Amino acid sequence: MKDKRWEKLSAILKEAESYERALGKIVFDMQCCAPPEGMDQAGEDMAVLGKRLHAMTHSKRYQALVCSLHDDPGALSAAQRRTVELLYRDHLRTKNISAKFSYKQDLAQAQAYGKWLEAKKTSDYSLFRDSFAALVDFARRAIDLRDEKPSTYYNACLDDHEPGGSQAQLDAFFAALRERIVPLMRRVEAEGKPIREDFLTRKCPIPEQEAFSRWLLELEGLRSTALVLMTTEHPFTTNFGPMDVRVTTHYYEEQFLSNIFSTLHEGGHALFMQNEPEEFYRDHTCDGMTNGMHETISRFYENIIGRSEAFIRFIYPKLCEFSPSVMEGVSERELYEGVNIARPSLIRTEADELTYSLHILVRYELEKGIMNGEISVDEVPGRWNALYKEVLGLDVPDDARGCLQDVHWSDGYMGYFPSYALGNAYGAQILAAMERDFDVFAAVEKGELDAVGAWLKERVFSCASLLDPDEWIRAVTGESLNVNYYLDYLETKYTDIYGLR
Repeated sequence: MKDKRWEKLSAILKEAESYERALGKIVFDMQCCAPPEGMDQAGEDMAVLGKRLHAMTHSKRYQALVCSLHDDPGALSAAQRRTVELLYRDHLRTKNISAKFSYKQDLAQAQAYGKWLEAKKTSDYSLFRDSFAALVDFARRAIDLRDEKPSTYYNACLDDHEPGGSQAQLDAFFAALRERIVPLMRRVEAEGKPIREDFLTRKCPIPEQEAFSRWLLELEGLRSTALVLMTTEHPFTTNFGPMDVRVTTHYYEEQFLSNIFSTLHEGGHALFMQNEPEEFYRDHTCDGMTNGMHETISRFYENIIGRSEAFIRFIYPKLCEFSPSVMEGVSERELYEGVNIARPSLIRTEADELTYSLHILVRYELEKGIMNGEISVDEVPGRWNALYKEVLGLDVPDDARGCLQDVHWSDGYMGYFPSYALGNAYGAQILAAMERDFDVFAAVEKGELDAVGAWLKERVFSCASLLDPDEWIRAVTGESLNVNYYLDYLETKYTDIYGLR
């Protein structure tokens, strides 16, 4: 017998999701094709739609249904129960936020993106400073409105993004990464054999890169009829349902590898979105996984699969076919070593697999300090530069290659960055579990990524939206997060590539 309460709630959610998709399409337009002079109008449109969405999800009827079903779920399915649980958590976080506050916060977030874009193009943090300060203030005030007060502002942000996450957990996690990655990075610098890299900056025409990107997305197993590929300043993927997933990349004529691994990364996100169970979409459970779970799959395809010797062996002939001028005189082994060059660098999205998590460590320390009031927004450029010197040994030449390089803070996403490093660690642990079931890299070497995708669909995608992070990784691998899988993986891989003792 159908629960009338669920049917009423489902009808509201269906309408609310239409508004969410409309908002998402404005964001997509702003980041991909909207003219600069249209940014403010787009921001106002977002705020108006957001106001309507807020009214729907803060009505007494909606909140009564959510609370009633949470307290007495009756005969709801597992997916429906999870939907109610996630809605209830969101209700507790936002129930005291007024429509006026929400409208102003949405408007500030929409306007901040344009300010960030301008600041990055001119490499001038001062142009973004006030918008950033406003977003931090809104984030803190929203947390202050909650009935249950967290121990710190940043703990609230972490728990929002990764339920169960905390500063204590991540302090230990990043300490473990730093303890083993930094010495390995120093060994690579001091003892590693030279790796050929002259071909990595050969000019690769954008049409060739785009054609190869589409081939890669198809290879990953994505349905081209339910997919859009466009370009943007900062690549991202967005989901409007299993029939409309949108991937973006950025082409650099003299950095062809950038697009290859950006495409593989964003394609991993899209693969997650296209392969959740149908009931998750019907019962509004889809996209219920955390950012860390999502980044697990994108980083898995970008690095564990994409930068593996087996994958390079498979794509090498195809890359020679698509871009013969770039690959002229380059051997398969040289390509493999070239895509895995490890050295400290300034830009997170271009970072190698070994040093990538150190970029996340920097951002973790900064946003923790910013949210908890230990670092002012005025101190951000200086603190950023000091941490890059301390952790990666680099001098930061300007704001564009420093604190303005990422889009995330302009979206008000404090607490998101750790998801990338967690995704790296989860991915290595999942690889170990996958290898117990079949020879992963033998399949990859033959281009049989459908075997990888089928395993992920059965073991990962089928349960991610139903579970919190620790429950999920235990369900997939049989144990809680164990960072040693990731660290062992890095040590084994880079010891071989660089011929270390």
